[in-house]
Amino acid sequence: MITENDLIKALGILPRREIEARVIAPIVEAFCQEFGRECTLEILNRTIKQIAFHQGVQLAKNMGGNTIMNYAQALDAWKKDDALHIEIIEQDETRLYFNVVRCRYAELYKELGILELGKYLSCNRDEALIEGFNPRIKLKRSQTIMEGAKFCDFRYQMVRE
Repeated sequence: MITENDLIKALGILPRREIEARVIAPIVEAFCQEFGRECTLEILNRTIKQIAFHQGVQLAKNMGGNTIMNYAQALDAWKKDDALHIEIIEQDETRLYFNVVRCRYAELYKELGILELGKYLSCNRDEALIEGFNPRIKLKRSQTIMEGAKFCDFRYQMVRE
């Protein structure tokens, strides 16, 4: 029997983000008109980060561990459907450094006319996700394609307790 989880995994993240965006964007706009843009976007940001944190916890369980190497294996899910083009800079037991040189997530939000929401719906998930996956892995990123840069610079580093 096919489960809901099987269907979600088969769909891939890029089409899921499109479905989510098509539902969320009009709701966000209505809330912005009713309660103000700043308040609405803060609530959206906080909520998406909470979801991402719990997804990180679940991801570690699904991967059978929460090391940087486990996380590196999980990148395939974000790349599915040619969604991300990634160039690995450095990868070992304590570091995973890579650049995203093409982001179809950003392209999707731009096509939908909601590029501003893209950072809330996708980019802002990254720190919370890794925090849930393993709180000892920290992400530093100084730029994103979503916000106009040529590439996104992901620098994951295992820190000592």
